[in-house]
Amino acid sequence: MMSEVQVHTVARQMLEQHGFAAIAKASEQAQACEGRGEADDAREWRHIADAMKIMRGPHQG
Repeated sequence: MMSEVQVHTVARQMLEQHGFAAIAKASEQAQACEGRGEADDAREWRHIADAMKIMRGPHQG
């Protein structure tokens, strides 16, 4: 399980690399993990996506 600091580090790196499309990429990873029965990994990807949503601010679509 990733620490909160690790989650935010990965989220920040993904946003820098992919812009706001990174949120969709993290969600896709979560769905792929769920499809493989990897619930813990899926939960981490959703946590990363949530962190990115917070980082982008309240007025972004």
